[in-house]
Amino acid sequence: MGKNKQRKRCPKCGSISVIRWGVQCGHQRYICTNCKTSYTPRRRDVSTTNRFVWFRKWVLGKQTITDISRESGYSERQLRRWYDEYLDKAPEWVVQRRKGVHLLIDGTWFDRDHCLIVYRDNDSKSTLYYRFAAGEDEYEIIKDLQVFKRLRLSISSFTTDGAEPIVRAIKYAYPHTTRQRCVVHIERECLAWLTQHPRTAAGITLRRLVCMICKIETKNDKLYWMKELAKWYDEYEEFIKEKSVNKETGELTYTHDNIRRAYIHIHRALPDMFKFLDNPLVPHNTNGLESFFGHLKDNLRVHRGLSVEHRDNFVKWYLYFANEKKKAAR
Repeated sequence: MGKNKQRKRCPKCGSISVIRWGVQCGHQRYICTNCKTSYTPRRRDVSTTNRFVWFRKWVLGKQTITDISRESGYSERQLRRWYDEYLDKAPEWVVQRRKGVHLLIDGTWFDRDHCLIVYRDNDSKSTLYYRFAAGEDEYEIIKDLQVFKRLRLSISSFTTDGAEPIVRAIKYAYPHTTRQRCVVHIERECLAWLTQHPRTAAGITLRRLVCMICKIETKNDKLYWMKELAKWYDEYEEFIKEKSVNKETGELTYTHDNIRRAYIHIHRALPDMFKFLDNPLVPHNTNGLESFFGHLKDNLRVHRGLSVEHRDNFVKWYLYFANEKKKAAR
């Protein structure tokens, strides 16, 4: 197999549509047919910019170092050396001041005690801030929210999956700001308790109501659904309060515990379930953030084998480049 031929890349737009464009001071010059920028590739700053373009492509894309080597012409050994230099440090993060932010907050786990918490601006689809932590800790989230307050960041609403530490932190730091529970999480958790084929009439009816949650789009839909939920509770109140002796432990427990859990989960979420009906700009789910986590982890799987430090810095670079990509698109 022959040696890779190194491809010239425009230092301004990153295009490889580059052709020769005369000689200057004994050095070959090139011009980009995409943005019309002319340059001499022997300059050190151009070389540094070029390698950073390949690093960005490696982080955001799903190409391995071998793939990048074939496309760029640099050896795999050289690319690994450059990438290790970048992964030894993290990019500088600046919280941008914005007004009327509809904030999504959620965490994703990499290990049992290693969690990434992301604060995402739903309108711009960009990351406002992030934190690595041992878990979704209430006091650490309060600190983050207090930083937003000191920066005079105007937050119009919070949308979360309902995790208690996050909810308590929001109530403490922003007690008067709109809170919205992710309706997709509510439906998903209730369906897990009710199972796909409930065996009781109470379970079948409640499952039908749960499946309607994500279809509620107007205040009339909400009123009808609330009326049906109240009707269900009136009919099955004694049923979900029924207790029996557990044969294994001998303790007195709720006979229909899963159905009871599903109802209580809905009941506790009700105050923050339908705030999006009062303001259409309030996101009613955290699907955008869940999808973002999915793409991030897909990229990490392609580059598996990184040390813990390099993996964390890879994530930070990914968040940084994803934000830069959103800015360029606007």
